[in-house]
Amino acid sequence: MADTARARRLAKRIAQIVASGLEYEVKDPRLALVTITDARVTPDLRDATVYYTVFGDDADYASTAAALASATGVLRSRVGQQTGVRFTPTLTFIADTVPDNARRMEELLAKAKEADEEVARLASGAMPAGDADPYRTSTDDDDLATDGAEVEPFSDADVRRGPQSG
Repeated sequence: MADTARARRLAKRIAQIVASGLEYEVKDPRLALVTITDARVTPDLRDATVYYTVFGDDADYASTAAALASATGVLRSRVGQQTGVRFTPTLTFIADTVPDNARRMEELLAKAKEADEEVARLASGAMPAGDADPYRTSTDDDDLATDGAEVEPFSDADVRRGPQSG
């Protein structure tokens, strides 16, 4: 088993080689708007997953996936020549969903911000449901007594003794 640092270095190198190969060697017009975003290699260095994104719509994604499937052999040969590893890893191409997820999160955050602004706008002219000041003040001390009996405050000695049984 190879160490993870070597697998990361190899994955980074594979991403560079594939991106360069798509730009200079593979002459397929369907691959014009492809960006290689990441690559991952298994710990045994036998399989590599290459993540890509396409500038375009769903039809562009479908045509790009077909073009990458047809160019896999050429790109794997190029990776084998330029990496010098004993076994050239197999290449699997997967569309990267991170940009789409990020765009969706931006939309959700914008909606939440609009909702917060609406709540703030509604709350700015709102009146309290009860008293204007619902908290007790020092003038309310006479209300603390129950049934006309006065309640004695705790002393430090009571706190140290703990509860009295009896």
